Amino acid sequence: MKAAPPLEPPPWTDDFGAELDRLRAEIVARRGARDARYIHTVIAVQRGLEAGGRIALAVSLLPPAWLAGTAMLTTAKVLENMELGHNILHGQWDWMGDPAVHSTTWEWDFLTPADAWKHTHNHLHHTYTNVVGRDRDLGYTVLRMSPEQPWHPAYLLQPLYAALLAPVFEWGIALYDLEADAVTAGRKSVRSLLGEIGRLLRKGARQAAKDYVLFPLLAGPSALPCLLGNLTANALRNVWAHTVIFCGHFPGEVRTFTEADIEGETRGAWYLRQIQGSADFEGGPLLHILSGNLGHQIEHHLFPDLPSNRYAELAPRVRDLCEEHDVPYVTGPLWRQYVSMWGRVVRHAVPG
Repeated sequence: MKAAPPLEPPPWTDDFGAELDRLRAEIVARRGARDARYIHTVIAVQRGLEAGGRIALAVSLLPPAWLAGTAMLTTAKVLENMELGHNILHGQWDWMGDPAVHSTTWEWDFLTPADAWKHTHNHLHHTYTNVVGRDRDLGYTVLRMSPEQPWHPAYLLQPLYAALLAPVFEWGIALYDLEADAVTAGRKSVRSLLGEIGRLLRKGARQAAKDYVLFPLLAGPSALPCLLGNLTANALRNVWAHTVIFCGHFPGEVRTFTEADIEGETRGAWYLRQIQGSADFEGGPLLHILSGNLGHQIEHHLFPDLPSNRYAELAPRVRDLCEEHDVPYVTGPLWRQYVSMWGRVVRHAVPG
C-alpha cells in the first residue's frame, strides 16, 4: 500500500498557535494563591480519606466498616494517582517553590517509579502524541490502535487483553515503562534495563508490603477483610485510571499521525496535533477532580504544565478557537467516549 502524503498545516497555523500561546501566558500570569489553596486542599482531603479508610478497614470484620473503608481508600488512591501524582509529576505546581509539592521530589502511590513515568509519559508521549512509531503510548506496544500499525494475528485477542489490563493497569504500565523493547532495538543497554528492573522491584515490594502485609497485620482479627479491602481499592483505582486514560486518547474520532507529518513541525502545528490526537469527556466538577481533570485531555495536552484546576476555564475558549478554524474538537459524555474507545479497540483488532 502506498503511504499517504504528509499532512500540510493550514496557512493560519502560526496564528492559531499564537492565540494558544496567549491563553497560556494569561493563565501563567494569573496563577497564585487560589491555585495553591486548591492543591493543598486536595492533598488534605486525600490524606484524610486515606486515614479514614485505613482506620475503618482496621475493624472491617463489620461489613459497614469494610464498605466505608474500601470506598474511602479507593477514593484516596484515585485522587493521589490522578489529581495529585500525575499532575504534580508534570510540574504543574513547581512554580510554588514548595519542595513537598514538586515534580522533582514527589513519589506517588503507583507502581511505576516517578522518574520512569516522567520519561515515557511527559517526554515521549506528550512530545510525539499519536505519532505511529514514536509515541509508544499509542497502544502501549501491545494494542493496535491505528491502521498504520502493522497487523498481527495476536491482535485478534486485543479486546480481551485490553479488558484484562484494566484491574492490573499499574502493573502493565510499570512493565511498559521499563521499555524492554528499546534493548532489542539498540536504544538501551541491558545494564540500564536491569537497573530499572531493580528499582521497580524495590518500589513494588514496598507497595505490596504496605497494602498487603503491614496494614492487614495491624488490623489483627480484621486482617483478611482489610487485605481484601486494600486489594479492591487498588483494583478499582486501576480500572478508573484505565478508563480515564483510554477515553482521553482512543475514542474513534481521535487522529493518528505518521513521522512524515511531523517533519519541520512548528509550534502551531504541534498544538493542532495535540488537539486532534486527544479527546475530552464531559461531566461535573467532582467527575473532573476524580479524573485528575483529564476529562479536559485536550487542554492538558496543549498545556501539560498548567495547574489542572485551570483546565475547566480554558476548555470553552479552546473549543471556540477550534470552531473558528474548523478544527475538530472531540468531546462527549464519558459513556459515549467509553463506547467509542472500545469500538476502536475492536475495529483495529482485525486486519485492514
